[in-house]
Amino acid sequence: MPIAATSTLSLAERFQEMFGSKPLIFRAPGRVNLIGEHTDYNDGFVMPAAIGYYTWVAAAQRNDRTVEAYSEHFQEKMTLSLDEPSGPPKRHWSDFIRGTAATLQAEGHRLSGINLLIEGEVPLGAGLSSSASLEMATALAMTSMSGVKVDRLELVKLCQKTEHQYVGTLCGIMDQFVSAFGKAGHSLMLDCRSLEYRTLPIPSGVSLVVCNSMVKHELASGEYNRRRADCTQGVKQLRMHLPDVQALRDIEIKDLETWKEQMEPKVYRRCRHVVTENRRVVAGAQALQSGDAERFGHLMYRSHASLRDDYEVSCKELDLLVDLAAASPGVYGARLTGGGFGGCTVNLTHADAAVQFKSHIERTYYDATGMTPDVYICEPAEGAGAWLGGGSAPA
Repeated sequence: MPIAATSTLSLAERFQEMFGSKPLIFRAPGRVNLIGEHTDYNDGFVMPAAIGYYTWVAAAQRNDRTVEAYSEHFQEKMTLSLDEPSGPPKRHWSDFIRGTAATLQAEGHRLSGINLLIEGEVPLGAGLSSSASLEMATALAMTSMSGVKVDRLELVKLCQKTEHQYVGTLCGIMDQFVSAFGKAGHSLMLDCRSLEYRTLPIPSGVSLVVCNSMVKHELASGEYNRRRADCTQGVKQLRMHLPDVQALRDIEIKDLETWKEQMEPKVYRRCRHVVTENRRVVAGAQALQSGDAERFGHLMYRSHASLRDDYEVSCKELDLLVDLAAASPGVYGARLTGGGFGGCTVNLTHADAAVQFKSHIERTYYDATGMTPDVYICEPAEGAGAWLGGGSAPA
């Protein structure tokens, strides 16, 4: 999957050619969410895994108060004064750089000027959290080069705030959290209220396969925020009868059914998805702990049906990918992953069947849509950090 670099030179060599100094290199992974979708901003449970595709940032300090960053993906340079970093979202990749700097400084962390060269491996708009990986890698670079020490959890929270205030997406904390705290060979079960988490091993003989539908519907961002508003409305209505409720995390399905008739049908369905999805995450953790891939796969199919019918964030292309997976040998389960309205599905397969499954999906999806999907056989990876040369950097 790694995207071809723009030069045969290494990232560090390209940085030195562009900026005239030697950099340090930082990286942060994307993620795939195995189960627990749209539960994070409802104080619920999620189960993501970091994946071995990274945003790489080469960085070196400057002598002034300027940030100069070059994106190899967009082939663009941005320049920013650290004395005036704030402003509304511009719907441009520079929002992430500007927002990270502004958020860090708003919390009292004085940053030094910095040069940045950014190389991305995480597909954009695919629901694999390229944005969180960019935020996290940039934040690590800025704080490290400025000699600023920020607790890892605090850095996660600041990157989430960047997304809210400078990108305009009211995301939960899952993406930034797993990008920072991912563990190789494991998923994380994260309690998005307490931020307590535990690692869960991916069973031996099992592969994670991500299938990119190659579509991203334009309504995704606005519809995401509308789903959050529906959940907030549901909580307000339920709180009239259950005053201790703070979020949908606190609701049992029996409570929801009791007050169903007093809720708008759409709001009820949104709430039903979140309440039942939280239960699926808990059951999924038990399945992984006991190595029961079949049970976990069954929960994935149920999750997708709920996202399709109750939360209404699927689309025909994602449904097709799940249907194709369900009819394929060696597949335990499949579901959309990420916000929905396009992007990717995540599939749990027999390791021995992963390569054949990849070929099958590429062929059958093309036959049905005329589009060839990108299919990635993934390994759960380590979280963000400085790169010390222990693995492969972009060439």
